[in-house]
Amino acid sequence: MAKAMLYPGTRYNDVAAAIGWLKRAFGFEEQFVVRRDDGSIGHAQLRLGDGIFMLGPMMDDNLNLKSPLELGAVTQGVYVALDDVEAHYARARAAGAEIVNELADMPYGSREYSARDLEGHLWSFGTYRPGLEG
Repeated sequence: MAKAMLYPGTRYNDVAAAIGWLKRAFGFEEQFVVRRDDGSIGHAQLRLGDGIFMLGPMMDDNLNLKSPLELGAVTQGVYVALDDVEAHYARARAAGAEIVNELADMPYGSREYSARDLEGHLWSFGTYRPGLEG
């Protein structure tokens, strides 16, 4: 199988607010931000450890995208493997993240929690590293 890397991403109604929130609540750092002529953000890449998350604005295009808050449901989420999930959980809670699943030990050996971001996207953080166990 060919080597591949996944770079999850999503769109936000307010990209600048999302970047600030993701930095404050989840510890992301800005890696790359592309501004449009009007100063708004057209694309951004945030780093957390070795991972990259891409985000951009909702656009008037044929995709008919909606945030989870607008849709009234979550259709997918992002899982992030961390070494110190307890500290991350405390940071997210202190920043006001909506904790969906409290920090807990899972039957498959992970310690993890789930939270929603400011536009309702689901994030899960834990110690499980698929494919690297054992």
